[in-house]
Amino acid sequence: MIVCVCHRVSDRDIAIAASSGCPNFEALQDDLRVATACGACRDCACAVFEESRVAGGSPRARGMAVAAQALLAA
Repeated sequence: MIVCVCHRVSDRDIAIAASSGCPNFEALQDDLRVATACGACRDCACAVFEESRVAGGSPRARGMAVAAQALLAA
C-alpha cells in the first residue's frame, strides 16, 4: 500500500528500511522523504515504521499497522 503519495513510498519500503537498521523516523524521512511534503501521511508512516521495527519488518506487523491506522482514521 502507498503510504506517502507525494513521494510514492509504500509500507513495504518503510518496513524494509526499518528492518535494515534505520534508527529513527527522522532518518527514515531523510532516506525516503516520507512525510516531508504535505505531511498527511505522517501518522500512518510513523505507525508502520514503529510496528516494523518492533516486529523486524514482518508482513504481519505491516498488516497490523495498516489496520490500526484504518481504525484510527474511521
